[in-house]
Amino acid sequence: MATTTSLTRKGAVAWIRLEGADQLNAIGTGTCADLVAHLDEIEPDPTVRALVISGAGRGFCAGADIAELGGFADASEFETFITVFAAALDRLAASRLPVVAAIHGLALGGGLELALACDVRVAAPGSRLGLPEAKLGVLPGAGGTQRLPRLVPPGVVAELLMLGNLIEAERALALGLVNRIVAEDALLTDVAVLADELAAGAPLVHAAAKELLASTATMNLADGIVAERRASTALFASADGREGFAAFLARRRPDFTGR
Repeated sequence: MATTTSLTRKGAVAWIRLEGADQLNAIGTGTCADLVAHLDEIEPDPTVRALVISGAGRGFCAGADIAELGGFADASEFETFITVFAAALDRLAASRLPVVAAIHGLALGGGLELALACDVRVAAPGSRLGLPEAKLGVLPGAGGTQRLPRLVPPGVVAELLMLGNLIEAERALALGLVNRIVAEDALLTDVAVLADELAAGAPLVHAAAKELLASTATMNLADGIVAERRASTALFASADGREGFAAFLARRRPDFTGR
């Protein structure tokens, strides 16, 4: 049975959970459609300030649905699937919301690509991450070869891509692939605290920060600094910018509204 998803709200934080525990949350075409539909629902809602992606059962996500892939008649059907998958992850990465991946168990192939499309990754000890596609005679097709080198050294990426071996969360933390490690029984609680902290921040800052970080892939340093200055000036002139300075001077917590 294909992995479905669920969408819940906890205050200002939306939670999308992969609901395919019996197949380690393998991602199929329907899963991608669900993800996009959820983003369509929550992104226009200004009361949603952050998003968490998690997986049900024993692992975060074991990758693409091999059963679905095995039924493809030819390469064109595979290309259609991987195009849909990549588009869903691009949409997630471009979301105005700060997105946190809560990783436990396995985050493999498309599962790691899903985590890479998030802004922050929190993992349980002993979680295993990797892009094992090489062992099947293929490579990742939903951003793995492009997003991973923006987080970890090229030599490490080459090792992971060419050997298809997995690394544990502890090495992933040392490499900068995950932001922090927390006990598995406290994973969702700690992620909720982090997501609440993000949700309390300035939405315009989150959106601008994501845009500036994405621009480093295509923009030279000089142009990037110009873009940064423009963004900083616009934020200073915003209502939230004024609120932030006023709150600091008054020694109170700022009340950001996204304006």
